[in-house]
Amino acid sequence: MDKEQIVSQLMGMAGQYQIEISPETLGKIVNMSVFYVAEKGKCLKHIGDDTTKAGLVLNGILRCFYIDGNGNDITRGFSIPGTLCMDEGMFGYSESLSEWETLEETTLMVFSVEQIKHLIYEDDLLKNAYMLLLENALRYKIYRENGFLVENATERYIHFMKLYPEICANVKLYYIASYLGIAPEYLSRIRKNMKETKI
Repeated sequence: MDKEQIVSQLMGMAGQYQIEISPETLGKIVNMSVFYVAEKGKCLKHIGDDTTKAGLVLNGILRCFYIDGNGNDITRGFSIPGTLCMDEGMFGYSESLSEWETLEETTLMVFSVEQIKHLIYEDDLLKNAYMLLLENALRYKIYRENGFLVENATERYIHFMKLYPEICANVKLYYIASYLGIAPEYLSRIRKNMKETKI
């Protein structure tokens, strides 16, 4: 894949997320990035690692998860094509708060957080895109908290399916259950009941 193809792909992703950005700016980002194909099951970042690099998913899926005091992993979220990953540095953290692993073969565009932030401050369209990113992150946080506070498990799963059908189709039930804060067996019962009642 050459630079023009990558810029074209990024323009398509930007349009999908209603982000206005120039091909010239995307070309600069491509020039400062490294492209990496990671095999399925690869852990790309560990808790406590530095956050000087972040990535954009070009294809594939990553899972971000915590480790609790008993050694259990708890899914924090997923990164799909067109979204950031390993991105704690973009939000001011100096160390990774979570583990990041690939759930399928994944292509990433990895860049320096410092370099991209410098470019953001110079480019108004990119600055607007960054503000949208921050707004979406806050909206996601509020949506997640709201789900745990006012929705039951079935409602959380239905909402998740509507927002992320590609994750439901390609990710293990165990990981989705962990994300929703329920046992995998309970999620299996929810899915069975939904099928029987044709929800």
